[in-house]
Amino acid sequence: MYQIIVSLFLLVLSGVAVHAQSESLQRLSEAVQGVVDAAPGKLGVAVRHVESGQEIEINGNEPFPMASTFKIAVLVELFHQIEQGKISPEDMVDINLEDLHLGSGQLHKYGLPGVSLSVENLALLMMRISDNSATDKLMEMVGLNNIQSRMESLGITGLSLDRTCQRLILDWLGMKPEQTAGMSYQAIQDFLNAYKPKVGELEAAEAKFVNDLRDTSTPIAMNKLLSLIFSRKAASPESCERMIDIMLKCETGKRRIQGLLPKDVRIAHKTGTLGGTVNNVGILYLPGGRGHIILSILSKEMKERGEAERAIAEIARYVYDYFLFNGEF
Repeated sequence: MYQIIVSLFLLVLSGVAVHAQSESLQRLSEAVQGVVDAAPGKLGVAVRHVESGQEIEINGNEPFPMASTFKIAVLVELFHQIEQGKISPEDMVDINLEDLHLGSGQLHKYGLPGVSLSVENLALLMMRISDNSATDKLMEMVGLNNIQSRMESLGITGLSLDRTCQRLILDWLGMKPEQTAGMSYQAIQDFLNAYKPKVGELEAAEAKFVNDLRDTSTPIAMNKLLSLIFSRKAASPESCERMIDIMLKCETGKRRIQGLLPKDVRIAHKTGTLGGTVNNVGILYLPGGRGHIILSILSKEMKERGEAERAIAEIARYVYDYFLFNGEF
């Protein structure tokens, strides 16, 4: 009888602990929901603590424009082709005038022709400073269809990669392909600088872009891709280690996930920004052996970038504090 009573007592205690933990995680979810509700646009959030399996999702199945966070998928396919011997990190790639594309990066500042970079350096430029020209060159090399097929082979649904960086930007601006076909980087820049949009034209293009399912991901799908990289299942363990090492060197988004965190917190991440889309996704390394957090924060229709970045930073801080001080695993 005594053993039965003890067993029942322990079972009750166990139930109370699980219930308390569930309530605690619910409070985290409510705090994150408060930030989402107050944001100047729409946010989607997926959070998973690797070691405990605890997770929260807000608008987790809704598609959001990826902007430059899609470059993680490019990196995964690149490393698969390196493993297959189709490409070598040491392969030298000539960068010509036609390879310069719109958007972020440094390659357009070089005098061309005359620049040749290794595949590894192109990958570093793509991930560290989000260089669009380097990205589009790598996408040309590995094949856009191959990237999408790779995501499907990994079991990732809800993520679609369809366009180059340059086409993405031009579509966001409402430019039809024939308007800039065959133009050099400088010619496109001159054309855009001289272009006089009609009243409401850019707003209509932005609305169309936001509702376009191409080049979108759900927060859950992005988190799954990051989780596969972290668990060394997105490619070989060695390739995944290298991908994480590259993502740890990301130099963009200082005011986003890392904005309110201690300066010494390690984050393997990637940002993305295009119009009303302000994104940051990545892997947080908690101190003191408290584990790792996979975190994807995607957005659309943001009216003010600074406020959007602040919202991302607040969510990351809530998540960081919860799993550092309250998470049980």
